[in-house]
Amino acid sequence: MIKIALIGAGKMGLSHLAILGAHPDVEIVGVADTSKMVTDVLEKYSGFNCFADYKKMLDAAKPEAVFVAAPTKYHGEIVGELLKRGMHVFAEKPFCLDVKEGATLVKLAKEKRLINQVGYHNKFIGTFEEVKKIVTSGKLGDINHFLGEAYGPVVIKKKQGTWRADPKEGGGCLLDYASHVIDLINYLVAPVTKIHGSLLKPIYSDTVEDAVYSLMETENKISGVLSVNWSEETYRKMSTSISITGSKGKIISDASELKVYFKTDDTPSGYSKGWTIKYVTDLTEEVDFYLRGEEYSAQVDYFVKAVQGKVPNIKNTFESAWITDRVIDQIKNQKNN
Repeated sequence: MIKIALIGAGKMGLSHLAILGAHPDVEIVGVADTSKMVTDVLEKYSGFNCFADYKKMLDAAKPEAVFVAAPTKYHGEIVGELLKRGMHVFAEKPFCLDVKEGATLVKLAKEKRLINQVGYHNKFIGTFEEVKKIVTSGKLGDINHFLGEAYGPVVIKKKQGTWRADPKEGGGCLLDYASHVIDLINYLVAPVTKIHGSLLKPIYSDTVEDAVYSLMETENKISGVLSVNWSEETYRKMSTSISITGSKGKIISDASELKVYFKTDDTPSGYSKGWTIKYVTDLTEEVDFYLRGEEYSAQVDYFVKAVQGKVPNIKNTFESAWITDRVIDQIKNQKNN
């Protein structure tokens, strides 16, 4: 049993807590949150040991690993403290608001040889994992362009006062939703290294952007476009998709459906010349506990297995999340150019 604690019992924190509580190899030894109302309810109905001060929790509970779902602005302090204490860390996205701070944490995690993971759950969705396999196979030929998109009705009226409206809290479409798409592009295509122009556009918000549009280039000179809008009312919920065009074919995929076109008979197993359509239900491995989607349990299970030494610590590492942070920083510096 891996002794795990949670810092930050908001929406994502409670989601992780539910999944961890059902995991057969996990013992939850503590929960820390600054809201007394939250900790009182958790203690009353869950029996977890709850604390207002996360350091006191660490001293008392002595976890082997910790999930950090506190606001991103606190990641530097909290994650740094955990690593110094020799604890494995799963942190929610985005990794850090300051790329220099992120670089320090990446270095410390490597020096301490600790398991580290960030919550970019798209890499655990079956359709996107299949995209990765096809791209890696080389059957698409030379990739020449990509399009990463996400649209949904997150902010559809003028409303301030929440963390989503405060860039210092990690608010704004770029940090909250575009970060997922950027991280997916880095993973499926290649790391983005250049931003040739960006537009961060407010629609309903006064203090942050509601839409992000950016022209990108990867380290191997592949061009692409990022288009994300969280004020898009024609979608029932946020929907992420990616299109990749190569000299031998094309992929169009979202979290539910994968469409692949090959120009010739030289295709991966399970595909043929022309269009092939596959669905996430055919590509997703079953999980022990379902909450919001298999990918949320899958990422938690991968972290636990990495701590146990059953899988390598190569998926959604601090370093890969820091590379995504660097792209976000470039987009912010290129905005409206």
